Amino acid sequence: MKFLTLNELNSSVENDLASFIEKAEQNYRNEIKNVADHILDREHHLPIILISGPSGSAKTTTALRLSTMLENAGKTVHPVSMDNYFRPIGDPGNEVDEDGRVDLESPKRLDMDLLNDHLEKFWKCEEVHMPTFDFATQTRHEGKTLKRNHGEFVILEGIHALNPEITGNIGEHATTVYVSVRTRLKNDESDLLHPSKVRLMRRIVRDKLFRGRGIAETLDFFKWVQRGEQRFIMPYKDKAMFDIDTFIAYEPAVYKPIILDELLSVRDSYPDYDQFRDLEEFLTEIDGMDTQEVPPTSLVREFVGGSHYEY
Repeated sequence: MKFLTLNELNSSVENDLASFIEKAEQNYRNEIKNVADHILDREHHLPIILISGPSGSAKTTTALRLSTMLENAGKTVHPVSMDNYFRPIGDPGNEVDEDGRVDLESPKRLDMDLLNDHLEKFWKCEEVHMPTFDFATQTRHEGKTLKRNHGEFVILEGIHALNPEITGNIGEHATTVYVSVRTRLKNDESDLLHPSKVRLMRRIVRDKLFRGRGIAETLDFFKWVQRGEQRFIMPYKDKAMFDIDTFIAYEPAVYKPIILDELLSVRDSYPDYDQFRDLEEFLTEIDGMDTQEVPPTSLVREFVGGSHYEY
């Protein structure tokens, strides 16, 4: 188990921030480079790359960074988001939860038949008419046409990318990658903050800055996300050939100024606040840092904005 003490975090932020940032970013780069090197060694055998991980794990940034490494090696890469294969919200094929709401974490939210067909066509280098999903209207439309040529790669990322029900036979002939936060934060009392709470930090930040959601709504959704992870994501993570820890050592210091006051504002009113009290306690002990210090290619930019990449 990997962990970072709050003393190490605060000391590094205060005394050696530039080096701390560079080391954290280099650790993440090295993990992606390990995957890229493997892919390049087997490029003619495994042209499909599947990237899975729970919500807030930085799947998209990992896919984009991996694409860049492969392109820098002279390869053509086609990134594909599984989100574009969502069924419209009113589709009768959607699964509903015990409250009668569409289960947004269920694999049945995806058009499995269409995705299976397209993966087969990617493998065979056949033309595919890509869908695109409009989250604002919860509708799917026809997008661009895509055709993989021999020697080119397709990277498919999404929470269900390792589920064989979703990927069909292609999963047996792909490079498979699982990404998530693995490192735990540790305080002076040797209490550990579960990695899911770091991913929750990321969701709170993104929801606040870019999705117009209040913190109570994000906390409400957290229990459904965790339920979906246990049912639909964790059972397949052992199918991954590579496991990438997307924890960036300085990121909690970036998130603190953005979300701590939000947490404190609902401390006395949110019904299930006790399950998030550890997050408040850890953030209170962390020294904050300015987002301007975050490099433009950092995965932290996926959540705070200002990224070199387009999401």
